[in-house]
Amino acid sequence: METSLKDKVALVTGASKGLGKAIAFSLSKAGATVIVNYNSSKTEAEAIVKQIEAEGGKAVALQADVSNEAAVKQLFEEIGKVAGSVDILVNNAGINPTKTLAEVTLADFQQSLDINLTSAFLTTQLAIPGMIEKNYGRIINFSSVAAQLGGVIGPHYAAAKAGLIGLTHSYAAMLAKHGGITANAIAPALIETDMLKSNTNIKPTLIPIGRFGQPDEVADVVLLLATNGYITGQTISVNGGWYMTS
Repeated sequence: METSLKDKVALVTGASKGLGKAIAFSLSKAGATVIVNYNSSKTEAEAIVKQIEAEGGKAVALQADVSNEAAVKQLFEEIGKVAGSVDILVNNAGINPTKTLAEVTLADFQQSLDINLTSAFLTTQLAIPGMIEKNYGRIINFSSVAAQLGGVIGPHYAAAKAGLIGLTHSYAAMLAKHGGITANAIAPALIETDMLKSNTNIKPTLIPIGRFGQPDEVADVVLLLATNGYITGQTISVNGGWYMTS
């Protein structure tokens, strides 16, 4: 296992807040140059970059709607100019609007697929050539316990997050011949971000451990997968025991 991510370039999508913010700090502290991707939260993203730089790290905030193919191509062009090719890709960007069965529409379903799933395909396809050239890469996709249990948000979200697990398996299998490239997924549940705190209807009683998870507890798993070259094709559940695999 690597002890440092020095000289590695990490792209974290949706990194301006919540889990993405914690992940950006974690990878930076391990030595990576972090690309803090954001869609609309420019002020928050730039504040993260300033904090990373104040702590001696390297980071750049770059805007892109990662569900848009042209925007993703432009993002990677900009990354190439300021940092080089991407070594560690964390597909964290996503939305989770809660809908009942009666409320969810085809537009809701398509939007969830675009932002939660298609975005990961677009970024990964552009990251892979550089990874193959170096024979090194870490692809880390953010799924959810909703992919395993259905969750509390709705079928549009569960389907997109389940798709990420399939996407991860495919990349892991197809890139295994390039022994330095791994692909894994993380499936969190009820992590105490600002988004969760704002929803007073969700209680930690769903979790066997009896509390919400913390962003740093998820970021720790990202760091593990970023520094380990033998784990691939796996879904790591960070859910306080809500879903237990056999």
